[in-house]
Amino acid sequence: MLHLIDSHCHLDFNDFDADRQTILTNCLQSGIEKIVIPGVTVNSWPKQIELCNSNPMLSLALGCHPMFMEEHPENAAQLLDQAVHQYQPIAIGEIGLDFYVADADMSAQLSLFEAQLDVAVKFALPVILHVRKAHDEVLKLLRQKQLPGGTVHAFSGSAQQAEQYRDLNFLLGIGGALTYPRAQRLQRLFAELPLSQIVLETDAPDMPLCGHQGQRNTPENIPVILQKLSQLRGESSDHIAEITTANCRRLFSI
Repeated sequence: MLHLIDSHCHLDFNDFDADRQTILTNCLQSGIEKIVIPGVTVNSWPKQIELCNSNPMLSLALGCHPMFMEEHPENAAQLLDQAVHQYQPIAIGEIGLDFYVADADMSAQLSLFEAQLDVAVKFALPVILHVRKAHDEVLKLLRQKQLPGGTVHAFSGSAQQAEQYRDLNFLLGIGGALTYPRAQRLQRLFAELPLSQIVLETDAPDMPLCGHQGQRNTPENIPVILQKLSQLRGESSDHIAEITTANCRRLFSI
């Protein structure tokens, strides 16, 4: 059987309240052994913590997402520090910069991002990054911090940026976007990247597979993403599963 990890899945979201246990059972049966659940807002943390404490399949990450700035309290980084000390997550995330939206408050995002990076440095934890239209800014900040590494979730940057992340011990997450025929640049990139830098993810319930637009995504789709990556790279699913899972386990110590 394959041994797989979903490195980025919001299984705590209300979208899964009706059938979460069924999904987890299906995941186990298809070889998905671990699911990393990143935080989005301070208010999301209690449910995440409860879920991860109740099931050894689930791994906890805590952080404040850059797209929800209006929901983060002024002392968010201080609350994160306290929560990390108390609940011992495997990573700080989902954190980062999102300059995709025209009216994004860049300075507020930068301030919160740096404060959360400092928490990661303090506790020597990897980070789970959300980056849109801001790779250069993120890389600049990462170079200033002594981090153990991390993941760049749903990476869609350039080969040069991928190499710069690799130099900082960052893995690149790939999910449903790979299954879209129009995603040729992304497909070429992940066909050529070192397998040692790749991790699989769904970002469920978001980022559905091609042909399932508008539907709920689930971590059960990890094998579909694996199959697509295998086809693109001309490497066996077994080999890709082995390496990407080892990458994830090594980074997150899970």
